[in-house]
Amino acid sequence: MSVKFEISFAKSARLSGGLAILLKDTDSELPAGAESADPANVFARAAPVSGFKGKVLSSLDLIAPEASPADRIIVIGAGKARNLTAHDWLKLGGSAAAKIRNTEKVAIFLDAPNIDVGPKEAADFALGMLLRAYSFDTYKTKKGDDDEKGASRKAVKVTIVTQEAAATKKLYAASEAVAGGVILARDLVNEPPNVLGPVEFAAKAKELEKLGVEIEILTEREMRRLGMAALLGVAQGSARPPRLVIMQWKGGKAKDKPVAFIGKGVVFDTGGISIKPAAGMEDMKGDMGGAAAVTGLMHTLAAREAKVNAIGVIGLVENMPDGNAQRPGDIVTSMSGQTIEIINTDAEGRLVLCDALWYTNDRFKPQFMIDLATLTGAILVALGNLQAGLFSNDDKLAGELTAAGLATDERLWRMPLGKDYDKMIDSKFADMKNTGGRHAGSTTAAQFLKRFVGDTPWAHLDIAGTAMGSVQDEINQSWGSGFGVRLLDELVRANYES
Repeated sequence: MSVKFEISFAKSARLSGGLAILLKDTDSELPAGAESADPANVFARAAPVSGFKGKVLSSLDLIAPEASPADRIIVIGAGKARNLTAHDWLKLGGSAAAKIRNTEKVAIFLDAPNIDVGPKEAADFALGMLLRAYSFDTYKTKKGDDDEKGASRKAVKVTIVTQEAAATKKLYAASEAVAGGVILARDLVNEPPNVLGPVEFAAKAKELEKLGVEIEILTEREMRRLGMAALLGVAQGSARPPRLVIMQWKGGKAKDKPVAFIGKGVVFDTGGISIKPAAGMEDMKGDMGGAAAVTGLMHTLAAREAKVNAIGVIGLVENMPDGNAQRPGDIVTSMSGQTIEIINTDAEGRLVLCDALWYTNDRFKPQFMIDLATLTGAILVALGNLQAGLFSNDDKLAGELTAAGLATDERLWRMPLGKDYDKMIDSKFADMKNTGGRHAGSTTAAQFLKRFVGDTPWAHLDIAGTAMGSVQDEINQSWGSGFGVRLLDELVRANYES
């Protein structure tokens, strides 16, 4: 994170230099905090000249304003403020964070006349600031003019002024937990593949023990004893050994069945013997975006002490070509006992997930299972990088996920499943084959996974277009987006906490 904010909340703030940020909706004459920050009413003269009317996310920058106790004032438009959603508040916070430069103290005034600001809105604003502040520059030796190598990075002290300061402070603890989970997921996706292998990823997950998450790490030997030949087949061409990480957060009642999240963790995907084209292969360091999201979610649930029992399981492998690599035509026996003919070694994520799903269901008997995976390029063809694909055998779970996606703007689009699609993965030589061909590629991948979940409510999220290289916006400027953490935290918060 290149900018660190130390955020506090207060009912008022005495300005003495620094930056003042004021919110302004389209219906108010003056922005929030104008009496304190702009006693000479410079805004009233500058706004008409600049054409600033308070349109959402527009801004007006006043440098060294006359008679102001602040060195600089930035007014940010909130648009029709009474129509602001939770995600709008995140974007406003992100927009404010982007404008903080060359100062060590900031006062932000939220309570404009026509803006309904409660604790939730103020906490969402602060969360947007934390998410926008993130950047991944670990391996840059030259940081730029504002942040040269070796220079101290002083935290920026931010005071958010709102009449609901005390209540906002309590909610902000949960916002920090969400930000921590998203940032962890982004870091994992952004890490180079020579640094983050299966063993190293497992070690990162083990750090969640500090938050009270119980961690188990299964090695190749233990997975072989369990019969996870589908997962192990993917890993056998790599010099780096696979791992299966089981994370348990026990925040609910002992008798409550857990909810379960399973992530695909292919730390680098060459395609194996069915090798990918060279162009763009570097992006396949992000093929563990599902596992990153599950790990980030477990961080969030533990950090905010969610009242739920939650399981996170991530299958960590590297898919490489080698003399020992899996071949097209091989037949493997999954942990479930079902046999799989390998048609294409680049359809490997479903092989990792099928054993992880079966293991999770068999051991924990969860209320539901949700898997996340950067599974198919076909979902990019269908949905681009604006929404993730949702496949499910349960309408209730699908509805809850869709609602959570709308609430967080991590949007999902439900895709079809059906017997006719399922027939496309029947094999001449085994119980099934690992790909049904190019047509309906995302659906046949989901149909494959569905064969390993039994009657348990299940959803598959294909996040190939949203976990990495997604659209940059007010709250994310990173290649790795952390998609799924806020979505699933909202799902749990809204539906499954005791």
